[in-house]
Amino acid sequence: MDGYVNDSQNNKDVYFANEDARDAGAAKKGKDKTSGKKKKKKRGSGIGATYLFFLFVIAASMVISVYAIFCMNDILAITKTTSSVTVSFTQQVQDSDEAIDVLADNGLIKCKHFCKLFVKLRDEVIHSSHLGGPYEAGVYYLNGKMGLEGMLMTMKGEQVTGETVTLMFPEGATVPDIIDKLSDNDVCDKTALLSVIETTDFNNYKLTKNLQAKESVPYRLEGFLFPETYEFYINESAASVVKRFLSQGDKIYTDEYAARAKELGYSDYDIIIIASIIQKEAANNEQMAEISAIIHNRLDDTVNFPTLGCQSTSDYITNKVAPALSSTSAHTADYYMTYYNTNNSSTVVGLPAGPICNPGQAAIEAALWPADSDDYFFFHDTNGTMYTAKTYSEFKELVQKYAPYLEY
Repeated sequence: MDGYVNDSQNNKDVYFANEDARDAGAAKKGKDKTSGKKKKKKRGSGIGATYLFFLFVIAASMVISVYAIFCMNDILAITKTTSSVTVSFTQQVQDSDEAIDVLADNGLIKCKHFCKLFVKLRDEVIHSSHLGGPYEAGVYYLNGKMGLEGMLMTMKGEQVTGETVTLMFPEGATVPDIIDKLSDNDVCDKTALLSVIETTDFNNYKLTKNLQAKESVPYRLEGFLFPETYEFYINESAASVVKRFLSQGDKIYTDEYAARAKELGYSDYDIIIIASIIQKEAANNEQMAEISAIIHNRLDDTVNFPTLGCQSTSDYITNKVAPALSSTSAHTADYYMTYYNTNNSSTVVGLPAGPICNPGQAAIEAALWPADSDDYFFFHDTNGTMYTAKTYSEFKELVQKYAPYLEY
């Protein structure tokens, strides 16, 4: 009995041990299933995060790619249009960042920060033909097809083409004459030239330092575009073209001339006005000093001779200024005539408001060193021979004798 009981107990012990094992196994299986489910859930969450990450990478790549395309387009002008935009600087711009801001403001580039960085890096690597400033004051007709480099080089006054044309400008040419000649020969745009002449500061040149536009003067730089033969680039910037003339003026009008003008009691501007009248009134260089003496004599005695009595000043308005005026011009020819008519019947006392042409060196020297003469009158016959007189009665006698067709 004891053995049987013991066996039963053993079996029961074994039985219960087996039950525990089963329970443990079941529990283990249950735990594994539960654990498996949890792992499966974590895997799905990881895949979703991966998808989001890849979507973010793709979106970021697209944004970067689009930005890169815009950046390259600003530099290389792959898809830019040729529509021109007028960009102007009244004063020289020193910094490339400021110039690029202006280009961006005018819609010529889209990625200005990249362009600024590009210019700085490019100039560090390439030591010739820098893109950085300074940029010349002036008016520029730019388009995106030029690319960033082309636009900046244009504003620096450097040319992208080597095609040139040589033009000769004679003594006595006027601003309208010069503008027409430059435009007709494809040197630069007429509108750009006019804008530069009226608005751009040229303070680096002696005669035009602080020279401001005046309502009474049709062209601010009349008298200062010095006659000479020049070589220009085709499609050169207007500011660069004007600088050629002004540089020539600095060579001609020396410090000796400036000192002599001061000695005579005149400003440099006054001397250019006198020289321009001499240039138009004289038939040749030999007559210039005598005409200068008569002008100076009248200017020294405005009580008895309030006007210069020179037909050339009103002819300038009638023959040069009036034909060049447009419907958008600020003033009429009649308006300017009130400041330029120096005939005997005019109200202009002394000199007209401004020069009437661009005089040559001989006329400038005559204005500074007039002949020693007491005459106050002169006229020419049809052959260009000049007659002078001290008194009006003597003048009338000479006119009747040598040029009775003249109205005096």
